[in-house]
Parts: sequence; structure tokens; C-alpha cells
Amino acid sequence: MARVEIDANYCKGCGLCFGVCPKNLLRASENVNAKGYNYAEQIDAEKCTACKLCAIICPDAAISVYK
Repeated sequence: MARVEIDANYCKGCGLCFGVCPKNLLRASENVNAKGYNYAEQIDAEKCTACKLCAIICPDAAISVYK
């Protein structure tokens, strides 16, 4: 199973990762980080294919994908 780790301290909630996920497994968290941004979070982790598109598009390098 793949695992997506999102560093909430670096994520600014731009949403670019939401649009590239082929399984629509990313969304904005209801929580905010120290900078006041609703950071990204993964849902339905068991459906993730570890394509890494979210990590590639992230301008802040806040996403890591492990298989």
C-alpha cells in the first residue's frame, strides 16, 4: 500500500495536488497550520497507487510518497 506524507508546516494549501491526483484522494484539511493555511490531506489511503504526481507538482516540496 502506498503512503502519502504531507508536511503541514510547508503546505500552503494551493490545491495543485488536488487536481492531479487520478483517484481524487487529496483534499484541504479543516485544520490550519501555523501560517493559517488549510493544508492538504490524503483520504482513502488504500486506493493510492503511488503515482507521485502530487509530489511532483507541489511547489513547496511538502509531499512525499512511499510505496
